[in-house]
Amino acid sequence: MKWIFVLSVLALGWTYLGYPLAMLARALYRPRRVQPADWEPDVAVVIVAHDAADELAAKLRNIAALDYPPGKLRFHVASDGSEDHTPTVLREFGDPRLIPYVFPVRRGKSACLGDIVPRLEAEVVLFADARQRIEPGALRALLRLLSDPRVGAVGGELAFERSYSDYGDGIDFYWRYETFIRGNEAESGSVVGVSGALYAARRALLPQIPAGLILDDLWIPLQIARDGSRIVFSSEARAWDRPSKDAAVESARKRRTLAGNFQLIAREPALLLPWAHPLGWRLWGHKWLRLLAPWFMLAAFASNIVLISESPKWTLLGLAQIAFYGVALAAMRRPSLLRIAPVRVISTFVRMNGYAVLGLHDFLTGRASATWSVSRRRNA
Repeated sequence: MKWIFVLSVLALGWTYLGYPLAMLARALYRPRRVQPADWEPDVAVVIVAHDAADELAAKLRNIAALDYPPGKLRFHVASDGSEDHTPTVLREFGDPRLIPYVFPVRRGKSACLGDIVPRLEAEVVLFADARQRIEPGALRALLRLLSDPRVGAVGGELAFERSYSDYGDGIDFYWRYETFIRGNEAESGSVVGVSGALYAARRALLPQIPAGLILDDLWIPLQIARDGSRIVFSSEARAWDRPSKDAAVESARKRRTLAGNFQLIAREPALLLPWAHPLGWRLWGHKWLRLLAPWFMLAAFASNIVLISESPKWTLLGLAQIAFYGVALAAMRRPSLLRIAPVRVISTFVRMNGYAVLGLHDFLTGRASATWSVSRRRNA
């Protein structure tokens, strides 16, 4: 039992502290610098939307306002089986650079991308979502790094506007932590995934995208990196979002994301072998160990309880764990406690690990799919 406790705690420590610090050390002492340069290739912006009439016009204006030569930019926007006025918004936008695609049957984002991407002729593809606001200079920031021929894709930063809920502050903390890790991964080699809200890739390196993917923004970069191209990150390219006021909405998003990790493993089990992919060890550090973290937590708690009778130190450790989870439970019952920074950190940590368990359940039961629930998005 002592070994179970020690190994579980060490695994959790490596997952959440050791790996991020290892990436920081490698970025500082063994950096792999990108050679940025100004670059203005033809760019195709690709967006897939479903029932997004309320936000799509603003998004199209946002794309049209990017700081980039108008003649080198085209918007390829798909309506994926929308039942609202999304097709009407596309038809009436009135910009000749917009190429609309109206798919009458909803199939999911990756199926639409699989149809659209092979038709593109631009040298670079900018992937974006319908909801987030992209800063005017974001495309140029991505292209400065993508100009390096060793780079195959560049992810932008998903940033959050000033939170207007205590729950949102927790999500914002989580994304700052993620941004720290991705920045150091990029400085030392490659990131293992990008945000679907904003990333650019060389069209010639894009694979044929299959239908049914939940995490196309993880699958696509991994395919690009498989042949040796780097996947890097630009903190100067930002897409702005707002966390939902409704914890259930953010819960559904995170559960779906984690279910997508399990789907990827099921599709490509070889990704579990660290030597089977150029980013295999980073996948374990950044992704796969996080899927196991809830079980490490359970093992540490259960073994601690068994050991309580052996000495007072095990009693103190057990009480510390009970207090830790008690704080998270109290914050769930009284959200106002999330205004206290340590409570917010503890609550976010426990909640995110809970989502990993629920994501596995959703994947195994078939609840997670490539399509996104409209009812959840409307409250976002």
